[in-house]
Amino acid sequence: MSPVKIAFVASAMPTAQSALRALAQAYGDVPQAKADVIVALGGDGFMLQALHATQGLDVPVYGMNRGTVGFLMNEYHDTDLLARLAVAEEEVINPLHMTALCVDGAMHEALAINEVSLLRAGPQAAKLRITVDGKLRMPELVCDGALLATPAGSTAYNYSAHGPILPIGSDVLTLTAMAAFRPRRWRGALLPKKAVVRFDVIDPAKRPVMADADGKSVRDVVSVEIRSEPGIRHRILFDPGHGLEERLIREQFA
Repeated sequence: MSPVKIAFVASAMPTAQSALRALAQAYGDVPQAKADVIVALGGDGFMLQALHATQGLDVPVYGMNRGTVGFLMNEYHDTDLLARLAVAEEEVINPLHMTALCVDGAMHEALAINEVSLLRAGPQAAKLRITVDGKLRMPELVCDGALLATPAGSTAYNYSAHGPILPIGSDVLTLTAMAAFRPRRWRGALLPKKAVVRFDVIDPAKRPVMADADGKSVRDVVSVEIRSEPGIRHRILFDPGHGLEERLIREQFA
């Protein structure tokens, strides 16, 4: 049986770079295009970068935490990596696809594994019109912002905004408002994964809005359309008993 070919990637943090040198020396380091698995060293933000950067390779990514939160990461150990990879369990995640139209007519596209968010970019609250599958659902939402999150991203920004945690594999997206002023008590909605959500910005000159997809920001948007992208599969490896489903359940009892 041929040895597992590993490609290592790491964030710029000193702890991640030190781990990269040690692991590459111990296990070898091949180009990503020739790898059986990619091992990402860093925090959740770097893991998202690694997943986006390798989405065309159809190679699973195994993360080890050399950052802070590490929700998408496994614990770091430098002595038993091959044994852990041999028994790792795979989760498959489809990202969201964002298409944003700006005031100047420019169109921007981006993918988001966690969420696409719209945020006010000025002193006044944003005013958003929400359409789902071509049907107007909310004529006006006055808020600091709103987001559409995947199950994988439901414990991130969405959870901080008091949105629900979604089970992995539930084929559901959560639409959550941030600091909604009108309707004051509206907390959002659960939508089927296949739903196409459109936000239109009301009065973008007076109330500018920016859109963000996993850290890729677009300013002065007038409309944003979001849909799940089933053609892209992010393969993430977790240690047995510590996969996303267990982490999502555990997070709700923390």
